[in-house]
Amino acid sequence: MKKKIAIIGAGIAGLTLANLIKSNSDFEFMVYEKEESLSLEEGFGIQLAVNSVSILNKIGFSKIQSDKIYHPQKINFYSMDNNKICELELAKFNNEKTKYTTLQRSTLIEFLKDEIYTQHLRFGKRIKKVSELKDKILINFDDNTNDLVDYVIAADGIFSSTRAFFEKKNNKPKFKNAVAVRTILKAKNILNIDEKNINLIMGSNVHLVVYPINNKRELNLVSIIREKKFDPDSINDLINKKVLSQNSNFKDLFQGDLKSWPLYESNMALPSSNKKVFYLGDAFYGLLPTMAQGASQSIEGAYNLFNLLKENNEDAHNIYFKNRLTRVKTIQKRSNFNFFAFHISNPLVKKVRNMILKRLVKNKRFIDSYLGEVYKN
Repeated sequence: MKKKIAIIGAGIAGLTLANLIKSNSDFEFMVYEKEESLSLEEGFGIQLAVNSVSILNKIGFSKIQSDKIYHPQKINFYSMDNNKICELELAKFNNEKTKYTTLQRSTLIEFLKDEIYTQHLRFGKRIKKVSELKDKILINFDDNTNDLVDYVIAADGIFSSTRAFFEKKNNKPKFKNAVAVRTILKAKNILNIDEKNINLIMGSNVHLVVYPINNKRELNLVSIIREKKFDPDSINDLINKKVLSQNSNFKDLFQGDLKSWPLYESNMALPSSNKKVFYLGDAFYGLLPTMAQGASQSIEGAYNLFNLLKENNEDAHNIYFKNRLTRVKTIQKRSNFNFFAFHISNPLVKKVRNMILKRLVKNKRFIDSYLGEVYKN
């Protein structure tokens, strides 16, 4: 008899898992999304390292039109006065079919959605109650429908409401005293930066990342600003105070439609109380964006979980939790270190950081460890 899986959340993690499951005759599944439709807002750029691209290629990612994605070759590091410090080669981790990729989040979501038949997606579904039976789980939704399943996959983000049904501890994410601001730029030799690659500009308590998201000369800009509270009505004031005060020439970067949000990180990773319930993506552990591994870890986690379910491993719950915990801890440490290093404000410490960075980007052993351990899968 087929095992039935309920995937809660139609984001990158949930839809990736659905795409992997759909070709396996041992399972039937349904993806439940609380919103009335998928968010296909254009502009939100994401980075996919080779550890996730290799997995996506298994479900047809390589057939995406080439003008909708981009393959940067390196990261350029700049100081806030727009002087280049050094560069880090990314292409060394590529091969012919698997390359570091940047794109709009909506492009990836649309690809994942299009590969799932309509009958496997349900919108406007909010969980009202969960009943744990002997070997099944009964999910009751607030529209008075229900589903009796063998497995529940919580893939509904860092503020997962599904997780609350299976956790006894209060495990709320922690605000990292930082705000992200993003917009889309039309490439036109902006500040003389490299429009074909990733550019990371480091200032005091702030850093900016600019990179191409397609072959249409559109760039994603995201600025991470240290700030003890998030006020969406004061974003322009925050930019003036924390960014433009360090380089007024960046004013043109923030003239478009700005989107902002507070940065959170998961407090801790906990296993669910039910061995038939798995947390996936940010619902498992939400990372800071300073390693650019959020989307990649959602995809990687989906692949890990799919393989364990496919093998019908009786200890799948423990194996999955242990493996993912080890993995996200590795990336969390690097993300938090980058978060510190990118925002150094002391002038002397900045000089030392820049000197060390110039050496490290040329150190093969270090790069193979710091990035290579993350990009493997």
